[in-house]
Amino acid sequence: MATFETEVLIIGGGVTGAGIMRDLALRGIHCILVEKRDLCAGASGGNHGLLHSGSRYVSNDIQSARECRSEGAILKKTAAQCIEETGGLFVSVTGDDEEFGHRFPEYCRSTQIDCEEISIAESRTMEPMLSPDLVKIYQVPDATVDPFRLALQNVAHATALNNSRYIPHCEILLFETADNTVTSAICRNSQSGQSITIKAHQFVNAGGGWAMNIAAMAGCDDVSLLWSKGTLLVSHDRLTARVINRLRPPSDGDILVPGGTVSILGTTSVRTENIDDVRPTVEEVNENVLQGMAMMPILATTRYIRAFSRVRPLVQSAGQDDDRSVARSFSLFDHHHVRTNFCTITGGKLTTFRLMAEKTADLVAARLGNDEPCTTHTTVLPDAQGCQWTEPGASPRYCYTSKDPDDMILCECEMVPQSAITQVLSSSPGAGQDMNLESIALRTRAGKGSCQGSFCGIRITSYLYDTGFYKDIQGLYHMRDFFNERFKGMRSVIWGQQMAQMELAEALHCGLLGLENLDNHSEKGKE
Repeated sequence: MATFETEVLIIGGGVTGAGIMRDLALRGIHCILVEKRDLCAGASGGNHGLLHSGSRYVSNDIQSARECRSEGAILKKTAAQCIEETGGLFVSVTGDDEEFGHRFPEYCRSTQIDCEEISIAESRTMEPMLSPDLVKIYQVPDATVDPFRLALQNVAHATALNNSRYIPHCEILLFETADNTVTSAICRNSQSGQSITIKAHQFVNAGGGWAMNIAAMAGCDDVSLLWSKGTLLVSHDRLTARVINRLRPPSDGDILVPGGTVSILGTTSVRTENIDDVRPTVEEVNENVLQGMAMMPILATTRYIRAFSRVRPLVQSAGQDDDRSVARSFSLFDHHHVRTNFCTITGGKLTTFRLMAEKTADLVAARLGNDEPCTTHTTVLPDAQGCQWTEPGASPRYCYTSKDPDDMILCECEMVPQSAITQVLSSSPGAGQDMNLESIALRTRAGKGSCQGSFCGIRITSYLYDTGFYKDIQGLYHMRDFFNERFKGMRSVIWGQQMAQMELAEALHCGLLGLENLDNHSEKGKE
């Protein structure tokens, strides 16, 4: 059994947990961040990647709109390398609520969000694939953000500041308590099975959709969440230069967000109780396309390479039935009546993660007697080695400037070279033998292209065997798990060209490699 000691244990490796880690490290407080899977495994890694201007919430959630406006402006200055300032359009089409369209600028003014009406002719020049049935268009300062790079660089900066530590694949089993405090967390490494004890002075629950369950483990029953499942689609190509929003109250299929070389369409909102195994359905995919094509008809015939679903944790009072009516602001529970050194932060948006981290770190620092102020609103997030490979289009730039002719491209769709894999394994947050193929894909663009890893999964696994990272059959299991995860996202969009792509993947993985019979081969090898 391994034992670690720290000032603060943070549970949950989404952007909020990563942001808390960095905020505390900037105040000189040592932290350990644990995640039962890997960074951005929950809602942080399963969203549009939209850096909200706040415009989406101006009609029904004023607090969230203001928080998004303010925090978006801060992140554009302090984490510019993670952001593309695309701008955004809100468009209405024939049949939409005209009164809402007329009142939209008033809503924006009340929250100090820039909003400018533009002509239909100008909008067609900006985005030629918009609907011919446009009625009204407004321009707002939306942007896009890479949540994976954001989380990785927050963790990397915290580690560099004071040797704070990130431990992936580390699941909390129980908390040890004394009187009204938590003394330690008993954990298990899901990869190796090793038991881990982490002793800390303060404990922060940033478990996202799992925050209520984690709080209950510590004896705190005052966190009440509901879970809203959202399904999104990834297109084969980038369809627009800007974020395109439907000019109406938030609904299904009403945002199209460009993300590097692709676009992401969504999202649905479906109440769920199963937060550990959410996956997109054909019905949700169809609803997104049906709603989205009203503002961009090309969405009806677009090739989609993947769909994905995640769960939004919403803090709600009893009696609210419509998930979209629930505020997207966050809640910080200090639990001081039950556990004086345990707190929970949940709810909120990707855009507001820094503010969530600040408020949490203020509480924790005060409890520790640390009076250093928050500086994340002015301290620029530095680039860190091994964190740049998540940026769409980054790999070709690095490859073209590489002087090594033997730096083979392993993922042709996204131009990911051997050197990227080597750097991720050696220096990216969470680096080490606990990494698997999915861990590498999270830290690079591998598997994100049109073939969804069908070829590069094989190439990267071969490279890992060649370099000695894999020495036994474990690598084949990791490869199979990677392909299964890719298939989970492809199965609800298998039509047209993507059907042919899926048949090719099946021929490679089953017909050629026989991965579906891997367990049988493994058992025979033991005989």
